Amino acid sequence: MARHAQSRARTRLSRRSKAVSGLALSTLVGTALWAWPASGDDHNGGTDAKSTTSTTASGPDTPRTPVSAPKTAPNAAPNAPAGRPVPGLSDAARKRIPADSRQVLVVTGKGMDSFQSRVVLYTREEGGDDWEAGPAWPAHNAARGWTDDHRYGDLRSPIGVFPLTDAGGLLAAPEGTKLPYDRNGSFVADGTGVEGEPLAGAFDYVIAINYNREQGASPLDQRRPWGAAKGGGVWLHVDHDGPTQGCISLKPKVMRELLRTLDPDLHPVVVMGPADY
Repeated sequence: MARHAQSRARTRLSRRSKAVSGLALSTLVGTALWAWPASGDDHNGGTDAKSTTSTTASGPDTPRTPVSAPKTAPNAAPNAPAGRPVPGLSDAARKRIPADSRQVLVVTGKGMDSFQSRVVLYTREEGGDDWEAGPAWPAHNAARGWTDDHRYGDLRSPIGVFPLTDAGGLLAAPEGTKLPYDRNGSFVADGTGVEGEPLAGAFDYVIAINYNREQGASPLDQRRPWGAAKGGGVWLHVDHDGPTQGCISLKPKVMRELLRTLDPDLHPVVVMGPADY
């Protein structure tokens, strides 16, 4: 990122930090669903999250273990096969990609404290070892960048490798969606984000990132295996033209494309963090 752009981003973040300190949690229409500032920690607080359209999910939970996460956190999948590797990742990150995964969504932040990211979906043929890149898409991550020890409300996105097993949204699933999808009226975001941008439509489409959550449940599910202090509710969702509280946000057409493409039979995962994680 150019030096003048970094300076401008820090100035904007300083203004946002003052705004964040005075922000209240927004009450979502007809529910106790939280949206502050639409992305990350418990925007789904207190919601029953009963699915109206869902199927079964599959795939192991293989998070990067945070400093304070239980040592028994499931992460026993064998290493991904050799061959042409996913570029731009450290050896440690590559080794955390499960061997049975054939879809890897790479979210690369522009810096540790940046809220701007680039997203690429890599795929691998059955029986093949080489990863092929799809198109690159711009995205937003958390307002204060990244952390490998995410805490509730820290305004940073968790670094790690996490399965993608469950989806949902306010709108109907795009035709061809393969992930279990919970169409639910509780996926509504009111109010504005840290830059004053409207949040309407941010949860039209959502893909849960399996950080501190129970897989096989709606993204609205409130269970936090590592405890509430570690945050939760980290999603891929529709971009609202501003940084998030912890999620990754992408344009609506990209979210629709991902929903049509990600396949539980291919054990998709997201690898997310700053450059060269």
